[in-house]
Amino acid sequence: MVGLHSLQITTMASFTTPAVSQNSKGWGPTDLPKQFLNIPYAPFGKLDKLGKAADFTAQYQSANPNRPARYQRTNDPSGVNAEFQYKHDTIEDQSFQLVDTAKATRNNTRLRPTWGQQRFAANRLNNRNGKTPGQGPPVLESQSQMMKKGQQKQNKRWDRLSNARRMFSTKRRDGETKERMASVQVSTEWKLVQQFELMQLMKLQANIPPSEDLKTLGTLHKYDDNFDRISARTAKPLARFEVKENVAVTTTEDPVIESLATEGAGTVFATDAILAHLMSCPRSVYPWDIVVQRVNNLLFFDKRDISSGVDLLSVNETALEPPNPDEPDSVNHPDRLAVEATDINTFFAHQVLRPAAEFSKAYGPNPFPDNTAPVAYKYRRWALNESVNLVARCEVNALSLKGDVEQTVKTFALNEWDPKLSGSIDWRKKIDSQRGALLANELKNNAPKIAQWTHSALLANAGLMKLGYVTRHNTKDSQSHVILATQSYNPVDFAQQTSLNLTNAWGIIKMLVELFMEQPEGKYVMMKDPNKPVVRIYSVPLDTFEDENGGDDDDEDDEEDDDNLDDDDEIDE
Repeated sequence: MVGLHSLQITTMASFTTPAVSQNSKGWGPTDLPKQFLNIPYAPFGKLDKLGKAADFTAQYQSANPNRPARYQRTNDPSGVNAEFQYKHDTIEDQSFQLVDTAKATRNNTRLRPTWGQQRFAANRLNNRNGKTPGQGPPVLESQSQMMKKGQQKQNKRWDRLSNARRMFSTKRRDGETKERMASVQVSTEWKLVQQFELMQLMKLQANIPPSEDLKTLGTLHKYDDNFDRISARTAKPLARFEVKENVAVTTTEDPVIESLATEGAGTVFATDAILAHLMSCPRSVYPWDIVVQRVNNLLFFDKRDISSGVDLLSVNETALEPPNPDEPDSVNHPDRLAVEATDINTFFAHQVLRPAAEFSKAYGPNPFPDNTAPVAYKYRRWALNESVNLVARCEVNALSLKGDVEQTVKTFALNEWDPKLSGSIDWRKKIDSQRGALLANELKNNAPKIAQWTHSALLANAGLMKLGYVTRHNTKDSQSHVILATQSYNPVDFAQQTSLNLTNAWGIIKMLVELFMEQPEGKYVMMKDPNKPVVRIYSVPLDTFEDENGGDDDDEDDEEDDDNLDDDDEIDE
């Protein structure tokens, strides 16, 4: 027992009293223990969420703004130790090198054939194999020649448009900026008169003025009702007609408007295309310009050539992914698509008519003998106020006869170019089952164009709108098309369905008329900025654009010369 007690005493732990430093000036120890010297420290909490095991980029934020201040831990920046932050070691970095193991790319210096060379090569291959040139459906020899001439005219229009816009291009060659080109070059002699944003025009309101017909000239044919029964299975090829280009004559070159102005029938003169363009300008994205002349207290709204952006129909102007302008030789270039859409609209208006031998109604002599298209011109007048009357030339394309009811018709054609590139629905698959969805998609992608069509139909007081759906026979061929469907609308109902504000449209016209009436006599240019939703009005010299009037005769002579060219001459070109 004695031995066991002594063993327990020897194994007991001894207790040594630690040294306690005294602080006579305050609370807490005065000396830091040696084992805690030079150890980095930062405040932390066990309830803090850890995002990473070692996060050198995160900032320390322990304070919660939603908690009262008395429950907050101190967020003094002095509590964050810099030792835990990342430090870049430049000495170690000098010994580290990156080695590029990727295979070097070889620049392709081979010249790519132009669009015309590609088409010539394809036609030569087809001729060698005994096939008809082009990828469209089989055509007769006469129709092939018409397509050939139509292609030559289209190429000339494209060259004329591209050359005019290339002069005024603001696009840089290095590709860093992709700005649109202005429709007209601003000269140093031009003086800025007014500038406003397009959004400001959407706030304008005016009552719809009363209207009346002054004269109706031209000839109309009956609309072919068989086109209303077309479907994707019974699609009809779009015919190409050998007719003179149906480009609307500008206001000051119209002999009827000249006589009406002399008689004092109105104060302001324009065409339905110009008025519809101005009414729809808040929706526009692409550049455009309109010439305004004030002479003897009279106002004339004019347009220039096709580069002004008024005659050509834009394609997917308001789409999320508009056509790519970086490939000028592509058939899907925006300017080429505009020429294609304009030709489709002209050919469709001719094809949906019955022959003149079946039915034809003549209203009066055609004021434009060179234009052989069956069109009726309605000269109408609107009373903007007690002292200002607006006179405009409006066009209708056909007559619809249902029993004893006779209605004038405006025809338009929507065209599909490449559903994969445009990101739209394939018309061939959905035209019969989801036509409403297709129209809604077109209203989103082509808001300015459809708004202009609706306004022009309302200005002409047309009873019906015929809207055709035309697509390419092959997505890579812009010369062969088929008609998939045709739909009829009442212009007033269609304007309501598409949320077209008519009071806003007339508010824009009234504001512009009052603005130009306040200016002194002279010539003015109203143009949209190519890259901003801004419209500027310039005062220009009287001889501005006078050189453009003589260009049409030269183009006609060139077209006659092209008709006499043989295949060898075309190859040399």
